[in-house]
Amino acid sequence: MSHIAENIKAVEAKISAAAQRSGRKREDILLLAVSKTQTVEVIQQAVECGLTSLGENKVQEIMDKYEPMGESVHWHLIGHLQTNKVKYVVDKVDMIHSVESLKLANEIEKRAAAKGVVMDILVEVNIANEESKFGISPKEAETFIRELSTKEHLRVRGLMTVAPFVENSEENREYFRQMRQLQVDINGKKIDNIVMDVLSMGMTGDYEVAIEEGATIVRVGTGIFGERDYSNREK
Repeated sequence: MSHIAENIKAVEAKISAAAQRSGRKREDILLLAVSKTQTVEVIQQAVECGLTSLGENKVQEIMDKYEPMGESVHWHLIGHLQTNKVKYVVDKVDMIHSVESLKLANEIEKRAAAKGVVMDILVEVNIANEESKFGISPKEAETFIRELSTKEHLRVRGLMTVAPFVENSEENREYFRQMRQLQVDINGKKIDNIVMDVLSMGMTGDYEVAIEEGATIVRVGTGIFGERDYSNREK
């Protein structure tokens, strides 16, 4: 068994255990393999182990890997998306996790309309109010989602956050809990065209806590592929 297969087995066991602890089913949680900086050959090993949903931070990496990986995989764009790059991905990705401005949303609407597709998106929330992170503030979320609800080629599926980098994952529990509550509160407003069932939160260091607090997508890179080459790593 390759080290990637072993890693996936270990991650799967932790996801199942966290789901069980929170009274949820394993199949309610999507393990998104974050394949940034990984080669097609390496990613293929993960796909052969059943991980067909892949997350990338950069449009260029999706472009480079899209054809070699073929149609059996589902791409998610999880990193910051510049408006001038939207046109390259609206017909390639299943979901954009990082919508946090009206300008970006309008561009996605325009490009999706031109391609005749409806784009599933998540609204990125900066739950810990970190200056270094993208995302809207929790108190702006409802107003922002109301603005998005009128767009015919966008479908708001839920919320995403990048929690603080912490040594002890318990420190992020409260943030994950707040994200879940925000989702519940906004769904409770019964906004036209808005039914949010996705919470994308939790990464290699804290996905178990995120699942316990309601994550439906966890984004795991290092836990699957090992440490990245430091020269390629984003700050």
